[in-house]
Amino acid sequence: MKFLKLTTLTLLTISILSACNSQPETAESYPSKAITIVCPWSTGGGTDQCSRFWADQLQQKLGSPVIVQNKTGGSGAIGHSAVARAKPDGYTLGMVTVELSMVQQMGISPLTYRDFTCLMQINADAAALVVRKDAKWNTVQEFLDDVKSSPEKLKMSGTASGGIWDLARVGMLQAAGLEPNSTIWVPSQGAGPAILQLLGNHIDALCVSVPEAMPQVTAGELKVLGVMADLRLQEFPDIPTLKEQGVDWSAVGWRGLALPKETPEFIVTVLQKHCQEIADSNEFKEFMKTQGFAVVVRNSTEFTAFLEQQESQWSPVIQAAGYANKVD
Repeated sequence: MKFLKLTTLTLLTISILSACNSQPETAESYPSKAITIVCPWSTGGGTDQCSRFWADQLQQKLGSPVIVQNKTGGSGAIGHSAVARAKPDGYTLGMVTVELSMVQQMGISPLTYRDFTCLMQINADAAALVVRKDAKWNTVQEFLDDVKSSPEKLKMSGTASGGIWDLARVGMLQAAGLEPNSTIWVPSQGAGPAILQLLGNHIDALCVSVPEAMPQVTAGELKVLGVMADLRLQEFPDIPTLKEQGVDWSAVGWRGLALPKETPEFIVTVLQKHCQEIADSNEFKEFMKTQGFAVVVRNSTEFTAFLEQQESQWSPVIQAAGYANKVD
């Protein structure tokens, strides 16, 4: 009988403690444990660097550990999926990237921006048309005229087939009234290897972001014919846009923070407040300047609207490029 009473008392104590520990999170108690930022790309890359900067800054703001977890593969789909499928309790965030606007339409994953609660966009780097310094072209139109007169001759690179810079190239050609296969796309593992191919005369042009090519531009090895942005880049005001040169096309690779869908509103509000403080800080501006990343900040509402526009923009490009294979 004593044993039964002791057992009952022990179980009752455990139940009470469990109930206490499972009390709903409140704005005052959040966060009560470590937070994870999932990065869908490898350690050392630009998205990883941004993730670690924001983890450090949020840790200082929230007073709770914030760690970065790299979950790579599937053209970013694995990391993005890990965020979308996480418990919506505010303890898993994602550093989402432009590939989120493409993976469903390309048949890689059913994910779209609708599977997330958008927190804030922090960056957008425009694509650019880059050639060797001694190339005969000095404007985008001169390059495109050559493409038109000699289709399927000139070779370009910058990333893998179907990657953001490949699709930016296709969009540029479409806007100029040319077929997607008017230039030959040579797949690469990124801007670095593609730049080496260009310097080695193995290809004719690059489609990459300006920061990626700037070391070689500064060294006098490469030149930028035009940037695929609505306006000239603040960081590089001397580079004309494609729109200035008669080609109505812009394309950016972007990064932003997001939460799983249905994360409680009070948690979203807490994180939005701190994210805005970080985005307004000199530390953030200096970090982005040092890394060569363009600062483009959009709040939750603006970011969501931007992603809707991105989905519409890339859909016809993906179709034209022959990469469409939508997953429902």
